[in-house]
Amino acid sequence: MNQENNTNNIGTLIKKLSPAFIFIGLFIIMSVASPAFTKFASLMNVLRQSAVVGILAIGQAMVIMSGGIDLSIGAMMALSGCLTAILNTKLGFAPVPAVICGICVGMVIGLINGLLTTKLNLFDFIATLGTQMVANGIALVITQGLPVSRIDGKILFLGATMFGPGIPYSCIVLLIIVVLGWILLEKTTFGRNVLAIGGNREAARVSGINTDNTKILANVFAGLCAAIAGIVLSGRLSSANALMGTNYELNSIAAVVIGGTSINGGEGSIIGTLLGILTMGVLQCGMDLLGFSAAWQKIVLGLVIIAVVTLDNFRRKKAAQH
Repeated sequence: MNQENNTNNIGTLIKKLSPAFIFIGLFIIMSVASPAFTKFASLMNVLRQSAVVGILAIGQAMVIMSGGIDLSIGAMMALSGCLTAILNTKLGFAPVPAVICGICVGMVIGLINGLLTTKLNLFDFIATLGTQMVANGIALVITQGLPVSRIDGKILFLGATMFGPGIPYSCIVLLIIVVLGWILLEKTTFGRNVLAIGGNREAARVSGINTDNTKILANVFAGLCAAIAGIVLSGRLSSANALMGTNYELNSIAAVVIGGTSINGGEGSIIGTLLGILTMGVLQCGMDLLGFSAAWQKIVLGLVIIAVVTLDNFRRKKAAQH
């Protein structure tokens, strides 16, 4: 019995540390393969590339840990960014009210996702696929399919500017979201409930947890993250457009999975998600320096995701046997 417990404990420890091992191993490989990778400019590029996906991934992680998934998060990001830009440039809103409206739209769509999956009992995949299409359509309508430029610099600065020795402000935004997500997951009843309903929703309900409210709040948090990511991305692009969130939902899911969060829910951490985000940034930046084409980068990233999920499934089966 003791030997079996020790084996389970070792397996759990390896599971928790695997995102760190993957990140450190990949960082070493890229540093050896390309000496330019360790230069300050390259490292800041990793952070800059990781910021938007990272903000999205923290929200996505909360939804996945609750047993769901959000395919609309990229479209929410684009709609929030476009609405903020339209309010500022076309309707004369000051930067702060425009940003607040953009953030509220993301949270409202997150609320709708939560209500569709809890009150109407729709599958997360179907519900968020539907809201993705609606959000994309609204963004195309309000922008008329054209980029929105000449946005107030006070809105753009989070994604466009740097401070100190060249550290992007977007990384500070990511850090704030990471801290907020960690506090919610690790230090609040809400976070414990998220993991409980992701592990076994019916058991969580029987134990007295309000599963509907927990899932709704997880989706609202994802909407908040999406809206903030949209405003940051607008700054990086110096404009906003209806299609700027394309494939970001898939990248956010990839970061969450690489970070050790189980795609089935009930397991995961914000720190692991952050390591997954940075791993993707290191992988993409390193392959850029090594001359990999965009096509090969997608192939490599896809193989990494398949390997991580396969190992997680293998670990789960071994745990179930014991």
